[in-house]
Amino acid sequence: ASLFNGFLPGIWRNMCPQTEKNLVNWINHLKRRDAQYKEWEANREEPNAVWLSGLHIPESYLTALVQTTCRRKGIALDKATLYTDVTQMTSPDEVKKKPEDGC
Repeated sequence: ASLFNGFLPGIWRNMCPQTEKNLVNWINHLKRRDAQYKEWEANREEPNAVWLSGLHIPESYLTALVQTTCRRKGIALDKATLYTDVTQMTSPDEVKKKPEDGC
């Protein structure tokens, strides 16, 4: 009945991140997430830009960025700070190269 009415079935809802999306938007989001993961895997390197809300748990990715930078620079993890630099870029294609640290 859920599929017929365009709603995310309850059994699916229990196995995915919490969402208020209808079935069509949920499937579109899932396809975009899948495409991001497949591209990342195919290139075997971190992309210049990452769609954070397309990650299952974006906090884990951000934590990994901080940990990787701390290890590389020999900084204690509890002394690290995560910050966001707001840019005028509106498309991932505009990011020509990733920063030395972070993404």
